[in-house]
Amino acid sequence: MKNIFFITLACCILTANATFAQVKKAEIIATGLTCSMCSNAIYKQLNTIVGVDSVLTDLNTNTFTVFLKPDNKYAPNLFKENIEKAGFFIGSLIVTVPGSVISGNANQFIPLGKSSPINEEEISIKIFDEGYVTQKEHKKYLKTFASVGTYAQKKPDVFHYKIENK
Repeated sequence: MKNIFFITLACCILTANATFAQVKKAEIIATGLTCSMCSNAIYKQLNTIVGVDSVLTDLNTNTFTVFLKPDNKYAPNLFKENIEKAGFFIGSLIVTVPGSVISGNANQFIPLGKSSPINEEEISIKIFDEGYVTQKEHKKYLKTFASVGTYAQKKPDVFHYKIENK
């Protein structure tokens, strides 16, 4: 029972069908970079996404902060695809959405066993699926979330996440 309770609090499931409406920003830590030219390739690729307002780069941590225009409908796989087009991988992805997006509606985020934090201004959500964390982390999460049937499956429209700012 403790394991199920832990998983319910730590891991939530959402679908990508219009669920990521109003993503304000995405913080991406990329892996595989060796020089500033690598960083530049990712920067250029992220700037090709329609609806990107700006991209900030931190070369010390290989972090790319993507600020998006209002009323976009982007899912995490858009960022993953663009990082991979540049020839690199995501080591961590955190998206920031308005607190009002998390609710019980079928077309929005659907947390499992969690009350909706509607009063919060912004919510940061870390994605735990393969391709959005390092391989080492993914192996760890496979063990941790073994009882969550969808976690080991590779479904492009299902994401497992944790609300970061609590």
